[in-house]
Amino acid sequence: MEKKIQNDIKEAMKAKDKVALAALRAVKSEILLAKTAEGKTGEITDAEILKIIQKLVKQRNESAALYSEQKRQDLADDELAEAAVLKKYLPEPMSDEELSKNVQEIINQVGAKSMADMGKVMGIASKKLAGKADGRAIATKVKQLLG
Repeated sequence: MEKKIQNDIKEAMKAKDKVALAALRAVKSEILLAKTAEGKTGEITDAEILKIIQKLVKQRNESAALYSEQKRQDLADDELAEAAVLKKYLPEPMSDEELSKNVQEIINQVGAKSMADMGKVMGIASKKLAGKADGRAIATKVKQLLG
């Protein structure tokens, strides 16, 4: 996945696509930071890259919301355009039904009975559903099914 991003940076440069270039350079920067973080071996998995991209998309969306509140639609549009470029690298998000089914399977697997077991369920669900569903959506679904 890292090589694909690197190649897409080159393509964005050739196409003079400033939005894609900015978004992809942000991903590359975060990947380099993750590789050189303390305790890292210098290698990074595709799953870790997906988490980085999800984090960047979330940041872009939050920034766009703030800019919109402050009546700076030009900046909000820039953030949303970068988020759209980054979303192309993420897998298709799960539907609500798929999320319910997966969370229910995890609840059954763990043997969770009440909200006291939410931590156990969230630990497994966060790992299993990484990249396929937003953490907040997972937490909401776990609360709904346990509550």
